[in-house]
Amino acid sequence: MDPLGARSQFVDIQTLPTWQQQPGEDDENIPLDQSDSLLSQQFPSPFPVRPEINRKIILFTGDVALLNCTAVVNTSNESLNDKNPVSDSIHQLAGPELRDDLLKLKGCRTGEVKLTKGFNLAARFIIHTVGPKYKAKYRTAAESSLYSCYRNIMQLAVEQSMTSVGICVVSTTKRGYPLEDATHIAFRTVRRFLENHGNSIETVVFAVSETEESVYKKLLPLYYPRSEEEEKACLPLIPADIGNSEGEPVVPERQIRITEKPGTLEDDCEEESLELDLGQVGNHAFARMEGDVDKQRKLILQGQMSEAAMQKQHQRNYSRWLGRARAEDLSDIAALKALYQTGVDMCGRTVVVVVGRNIPVTLIDLEKALLYFIHVLDPITVKDYVIVYFHTLTEEHNHLHADFLKNLYDIVDTKFKKNLKAFYFVHPSFRSKVSSWFFTTFNVSGLKDKIRFMDNLSQLFSCIKPEQIDIPPFVLEYDARIRVHAAASWRGSLMAVMDLQAVMNRS
Repeated sequence: MDPLGARSQFVDIQTLPTWQQQPGEDDENIPLDQSDSLLSQQFPSPFPVRPEINRKIILFTGDVALLNCTAVVNTSNESLNDKNPVSDSIHQLAGPELRDDLLKLKGCRTGEVKLTKGFNLAARFIIHTVGPKYKAKYRTAAESSLYSCYRNIMQLAVEQSMTSVGICVVSTTKRGYPLEDATHIAFRTVRRFLENHGNSIETVVFAVSETEESVYKKLLPLYYPRSEEEEKACLPLIPADIGNSEGEPVVPERQIRITEKPGTLEDDCEEESLELDLGQVGNHAFARMEGDVDKQRKLILQGQMSEAAMQKQHQRNYSRWLGRARAEDLSDIAALKALYQTGVDMCGRTVVVVVGRNIPVTLIDLEKALLYFIHVLDPITVKDYVIVYFHTLTEEHNHLHADFLKNLYDIVDTKFKKNLKAFYFVHPSFRSKVSSWFFTTFNVSGLKDKIRFMDNLSQLFSCIKPEQIDIPPFVLEYDARIRVHAAASWRGSLMAVMDLQAVMNRS
């Protein structure tokens, strides 16, 4: 803590000018010849002026560890013990508790993110990520990994309801990624995320060193133009490769379907049936998702589809759902705060929270809700995890229909079911217990033994420490009320027993 009256070393991001407020090139001095004007008319910029996004962007030349954002980013290696200027500064200011916390995480894979507390930093959290090692021979893989770093940083910020995040340069000099190439990926990924999913994020601070500042200042106008004139002037400078709608690198080779045994009868029949299905059903995305379901069911019933073929078909189907989940704007579903990741249970397994009262079943698009569920849980379910479902104060319009739940269970990947170790059902009603028994007995298999009904939070805290789970305030208030009511009922029963004993003693 700073001595009384001393000036804090930390930087208040509210005092920093946003990118929209930064003085740009004078509109009159921006070189815009006739060819540039014609180009902008024929090919509009893929990154048009968006003042509301520019007001979220801050370019800060200094130490990311000093920012008082909700979270700051630490760039490290797979063991989370890298020695680089950013990481060293964060560790020095956060204190020794950070190193102890990182040991529990057991590393982080390239492109992924891990979350810890901020400890002595002004930031509440630290998002740790691992940038790729760059080799020209494997440039495509490096681009995809670096995109994943920035995308996962932003995704985690939204999932954890963070309002601001300070992002350092993820690709360190030690890892050899060309700074300018890396900056293009960083800017376009953050820009696309803010466009598609960033309503809840108020501020993104790009924290750079003095040597990195010039590159960032040069490229920022390409992706975050502050005026129409700047947009037109920067259009010829935007690279040809700007990724897909999410900023993700597009690899044409990956779009070609390669079969295990090219030219076999099975593949030919599959292609023919797919074309036939599309012709009969329609060309919209939902029609392409399943193929001819009735035909597949018939083959299964007749025993003509092997188990391996069924698994392959299921995996293809899930991959299509996952692709849609990553591409669609699901910010309206995320804003409900009905599904989110929190800490870990006493066995170190990730905890996912579902809040029943926050699901307005009659008002939301259930297909988008299904996509959001897949989007959030896909990276979590690669390891063991548990789900905590708060049934607290749910009403009729919050109850998901059994058909929807069955469809969800059938669509999700095998890892969802295999790695789910417990389903904690908090504050269940008698009706919900009966419904759950019927659903897990007759509709799905393997889930019944994982459900644990918990009448109060004390029972939940025997499995998950209170500091490891973000509980909605209304759940805490309800639990306090039922505990007071239970205590009063117990005291009333005790007094009745004591009165009865007194009467018996007198007689």
